[in-house]
Amino acid sequence: MRIGVIGLGRMGGNIARRLIDGGHECVVHDVDAKAVDGLAGEGATPAHSLEELIAALPAPRAVWVMLPEGKITAEAVKRLGEALSPDDVIIDGGNTFYKDDIDRGTALLEKRIHYVDVGTSGGVWGRERGYCMMIGGEKEVVDRLDPIFATLAPGVGDIPKTKGRDSRDARVEQGYMHCGPTGSGHFVKMVHNGIEYGLMQAYAEGFDIIKNKASHQLPEDRRFDIDVADVAEVWRRGSVVSSWLLDLTASALAGDPGLDGFEGRVADSGEGRWTIEAAIEEAVPADVLAAALFARFRSRADHPFSDRLLSAMRFQFGGHKEAAGPEEKKTKT
Repeated sequence: MRIGVIGLGRMGGNIARRLIDGGHECVVHDVDAKAVDGLAGEGATPAHSLEELIAALPAPRAVWVMLPEGKITAEAVKRLGEALSPDDVIIDGGNTFYKDDIDRGTALLEKRIHYVDVGTSGGVWGRERGYCMMIGGEKEVVDRLDPIFATLAPGVGDIPKTKGRDSRDARVEQGYMHCGPTGSGHFVKMVHNGIEYGLMQAYAEGFDIIKNKASHQLPEDRRFDIDVADVAEVWRRGSVVSSWLLDLTASALAGDPGLDGFEGRVADSGEGRWTIEAAIEEAVPADVLAAALFARFRSRADHPFSDRLLSAMRFQFGGHKEAAGPEEKKTKT
């Protein structure tokens, strides 16, 4: 397929590369001309304006938007909605709030333009590993875009088949799922990220307990000086708490056991807050996820080892840099 990709950052650029590697044609656009020219050197068709991108796509067009959530994405979708034609599709692969998706999809359908929301997980490793995708939108439109999703997905890989799934949607085993109508994809991804907060917090606190067993606040005969990097490594092998997050934790600790390269100021990108809001709306208890979100708030004042480990994990899977504190922000403005 020939598809437009707007936003060539950490994930957008690699999404375009994976699609090109898979035999698709990508027309790429970004406000950074160097990013556009760089992808052109890797086989993409460059577009230095939105109009140029649209003109380079055959009807019905499909444009993947991979931009930061908020005003930037809203403006891009608005401009596309004004420029595209009936039966064209806008795909939002970022972390947009699902209620905004519903509103945008409804408004675009009045112009007979389709809107598909794709919760995309895979971080900076997606080009190599593939992207887990949670998709919302009209079934016929999602089916039309299936070659794109199939290429971006990780595939079955070496994960054992789950018993009892023979009659279910086979695409799920490939790593992508049509969740339902517009907004449902980003809703599922929102909860995914809320769970991610909780998992990361559990690892961080557990490793903090192990590390502080060597503390001089304890009686000498009660101290253990345990190598946390080796604990992470041994837990990767046969433990019930093994996971990709633990793999990344082991990698971070092997390179920097004291995590001296991190301050421990942990950002929250919005999805955690939205998950708690949804839990409140649905009257669903979410004690662990709420506590993990509040721990991130606390990290901006205190920076114990657990918070530095959270920062290290976020950098490992997503290339996320630590958020600037109030004083640093003043310096940068």
